[in-house]
Amino acid sequence: MRYRIYQIDSFTRERFHGNPAGVVANADGLSETQMQQIARELNNSETAFIFSSQSPDYDVEVRFFTPVTEVPLCGHATIAAHYVRAIEGDLSGSFVQKTKAGLLPVEIIREGDDFSIVMTQAEPFVSEPFGPEMTGRIAEALGLTRSDLREDCPVAVASAGHSKIMVGIKDQKVLHSLQPDDAALTEISRRTGCNGYYVFTLHPEERILVHGRMFAPAIGIREDPVTGNANGPLGIYMVHFGICPELQHEDCFDFEILQGEAIHRDGGMKVHVVKENGKPKLVRITGTAVVVFRTEIEA
Repeated sequence: MRYRIYQIDSFTRERFHGNPAGVVANADGLSETQMQQIARELNNSETAFIFSSQSPDYDVEVRFFTPVTEVPLCGHATIAAHYVRAIEGDLSGSFVQKTKAGLLPVEIIREGDDFSIVMTQAEPFVSEPFGPEMTGRIAEALGLTRSDLREDCPVAVASAGHSKIMVGIKDQKVLHSLQPDDAALTEISRRTGCNGYYVFTLHPEERILVHGRMFAPAIGIREDPVTGNANGPLGIYMVHFGICPELQHEDCFDFEILQGEAIHRDGGMKVHVVKENGKPKLVRITGTAVVVFRTEIEA
């Protein structure tokens, strides 16, 4: 069997920017061992494997592997996978993807000769804030002091299918100079059950509200360039805690982000949070993509 493999840069239209993901466009027949081997060989933070539907409940199944493990959902690899579906099939419209995080809608939007992808993420969740001791440990492991943290941004877990610890800080220069302790973050991940740390600054006076960096050494990702499964949950978190209320509307919250600047893989996305009775009900992210290369392997 010949398998079509793509290298896609997501959340950008420029090659070598944004977040690289592998995509296997016709994964039917691959075993979990083979998928893990392919993901390890491509060595992206995630590789998406596209399978044919086995049910009228969904249009396509997508599974996601880091170089070391399978994960339930991945934002940038979802964008990459459906971008590949769009260009191979000249597709547009609304679809349902089966993932380990559930059945989730995806929309492919035609934009002239290109496409953008809208991903609806999984059920919103925000934890109670961490106590002072754990907050201090997380800050120290990231290379921060307590005074670096924003007072209006409690350190807490947020999820829309794949959880992240949210850490809001005051200074963008501090953000871009971070050198986290990977071993310390990995140990905290074991204790909290959350593998990712999203550190961000807020700029409500600018078009780009959020600048961020995401670290997940416990699952083999020292730093992820542009992270859909961090920025969607960030929107949920900001609605939950009422952060930047002057930018939020009664029924929704929309903003743009820029991530990856510190590692020269900058890319961005739009985040849309639907609110119900002042609480986050669902979140969508919109991103673009570009093909870096395409090849085939036999397996």
